[in-house]
Amino acid sequence: MPPRVSVIIPFYNCAYVDQAIVSALNQTYPDKEIIVVDDGSTLHRDKITPYLPWVHYLGKANGGTASALNHGIRHASGDYIAWLSSDDRFHPHKLAVQLNGLASANADISFTNYEVISEHGHVLYAPNFPTDPGNTEYFNTSTKLYTYMLQYNPINGCTVLMHKNLFRSYGFFDETCKYTQDLEMWLRLAAAGVRIEFVNEKLTQYRLHGEMGSRNHQPAIQREVDMLRARYNPLLAARIASLEAGS
Repeated sequence: MPPRVSVIIPFYNCAYVDQAIVSALNQTYPDKEIIVVDDGSTLHRDKITPYLPWVHYLGKANGGTASALNHGIRHASGDYIAWLSSDDRFHPHKLAVQLNGLASANADISFTNYEVISEHGHVLYAPNFPTDPGNTEYFNTSTKLYTYMLQYNPINGCTVLMHKNLFRSYGFFDETCKYTQDLEMWLRLAAAGVRIEFVNEKLTQYRLHGEMGSRNHQPAIQREVDMLRARYNPLLAARIASLEAGS
C-alpha cells in the first residue's frame, strides 16, 4: 500500500495562502491530505474558505510557526510529513519525486533545491549549492552535508519531506525557537546521524515579500542561530568524525 503524505500549511495573516493550498492540492501524488493550521489569524482567512471541502482546517491560538507545525503533525494521518509555508508553492511533482528518492536512497528525510520568487510569483533566482570538482551530485554523502551544515543551513524547510516516525523518535519542532525551529530540527537530526537525502531539482518556490519574518527580525534570528550553533556544532562535529573514522 503506498504511503500517505500529510502536507502541513501553517497560516498566520498571509495573503498568499490560497496559492499555497492550490499548489498542495495539485500534487500528482494521489494519497495525500492537506492540513491548514490557522495560528490565530485575523486577516485573509476568507482566502481559505473556497478550499475547505478539500483540506483539513485546524484553528488554534497564536503560538508561532513551530507550535502550528506541531499541532498539524499531531493531527496528521500520513506516514510522511511535508511542510509548506503559506506564502510558498510546491511544484506539482514534488511529493512524488521525493517519495521515489527516499525509497531508493533508504533515507528518512529529503530536501530539494528551490526557486526564489517575487511577491508577484516571478522567478528571481535559485540557490547555488556547493559541489566538489568532478562531482555531479551535491551533498552526495552524509559527511559532506554535515560538514556544510557546521556553517550554513542548506535546508529550506518547505522543501523537506520526512517520515512521521522521526518526530516520535527525536521529538517535535522546538517551540522555544521563534524563528529558527527549522534549523534546530535539522541540526538535531544530523547530530543523531539521521540519513538526509538531497534532491537536486527545483521543486518548491520560496517567496520574497515585505511581510516575511526572516527579513524583519534579523537580530533576533542571529541570536537564535548563535545559540543553536553553540549547542549542536560540537555534537555534529563528533558525528562527522565518527563517520570519517568508519569510512
